[in-house]
Amino acid sequence: MTKEKKAIDFEQQLETLEALVESLEDGGLSLEDSLTSFEQGIKLARDCQQALKQAEQKVELLMRQGDELVSQPFDAQDD
Repeated sequence: MTKEKKAIDFEQQLETLEALVESLEDGGLSLEDSLTSFEQGIKLARDCQQALKQAEQKVELLMRQGDELVSQPFDAQDD
């Protein structure tokens, strides 16, 4: 799977999770549908959390210099 594909999947999962939360907050779902949406939301949240954790680990590996981790503040304006 390419990096772009993974990023798109993450964004799609996040959008789906947000839509599930909105439908649950709306209160228009039956109890059964609410439980199904909740289960889907939990799975999506865990998948998104895992993807973020993997990205964090990759960033940490990229920032390692020798055996020492070099901590640098993130500045989005450096692009």
